Amino acid sequence: MSEMRRVSEPFACAPALRLEAHERVSKLHFETLEARFDRLEMLMERLERRLWLTVYGVVGVILAEAFQKLVALSP
Repeated sequence: MSEMRRVSEPFACAPALRLEAHERVSKLHFETLEARFDRLEMLMERLERRLWLTVYGVVGVILAEAFQKLVALSP
């Protein structure tokens, strides 16, 4: 009688386990890629800010030189 009352355990087949493992690895890869993309985006934003700062600096120098030439021409 005790043999009949045995609770059956869920059947775990090898292909299903391989599929689950593959899904977990794929999920980990995508999470890693998203983290890398976030870091890359942050670095690009910093680079863009530096580029604009350089552009504004160059424009400032050109305007300052033009202003100095105007001041030198008018007595």
